[in-house]
Amino acid sequence: MLEKKKLELEAKANEIRKLTIQMIGELGTGHIGGALSLCEVLSVLYFDTLNIDPQNAKMEDRDRFVLSKGHGGPALYATLALKGFLPMEELKTLNRPNTKLPSHCDMRLTNGIDMSTGSLGQGFSAACGMAVAAKLDRKDLYIYSVIGDGESQEGQIWEAAMLAGSRQLDNFIAFTDYNKMQLDGYIEQVNGLEPLNKKWEAFGWHVQSVDGHNVEQIQHAIDNAKKIKGKPSMILLDTIKGMGGYFCENLVASHNMNITEDMWKKAVNLLEKEEM
Repeated sequence: MLEKKKLELEAKANEIRKLTIQMIGELGTGHIGGALSLCEVLSVLYFDTLNIDPQNAKMEDRDRFVLSKGHGGPALYATLALKGFLPMEELKTLNRPNTKLPSHCDMRLTNGIDMSTGSLGQGFSAACGMAVAAKLDRKDLYIYSVIGDGESQEGQIWEAAMLAGSRQLDNFIAFTDYNKMQLDGYIEQVNGLEPLNKKWEAFGWHVQSVDGHNVEQIQHAIDNAKKIKGKPSMILLDTIKGMGGYFCENLVASHNMNITEDMWKKAVNLLEKEEM
């Protein structure tokens, strides 16, 4: 990756992070931890990878993206606004009455959302179905999806994984946001996933593990995934829950927490200082 592109993607990730903190902060509560761990992968996908057009959101041959861990929706909304799918001022309506930006993504309400998600496991199954459909229609496009590590305890994830492996869906590239925490505690204390890479390999997937906050590693992994024929790809993102929010970083409680005005403004200010 060229240095200019790397800096651009890092800057976009920081913008996504600041907007996410601000929009949840102004609301006063929300799923901030699992949203902030997504900023780098969303930056790479939306500003380097996806074949999409904000002026033609329903373009037939576009790539699709499904955020199966739907509670990360605020980070996706911030990304869509930066990309031009949404007016920036609409971010202030997050999860408020009559909003088009509910807490969990809804394709009926929000421009640029390819699948409604929130019931854990179902978004990933829908993405798998999209990949099957694209193969049947002989479409040259990719389906991308992000699942959570807590979500990976759902049986439906592994049903879809088995189908994708058996159908050799090499147009399906997925990511696990592996921040090691879920609503009730640490993943390994609730229902451990290790060895996660071996589990995916056993289901017929090509697997890579990268630093989920390193845009170069994420982009390189996507390029590698596109070279793999006859297998879907899983990219395990080693992330930190609440990344970049001083008050929520690496805290189990950040799954859904209350945030004061002082907290979110200080967090945004600290991120702006890091840019200088």
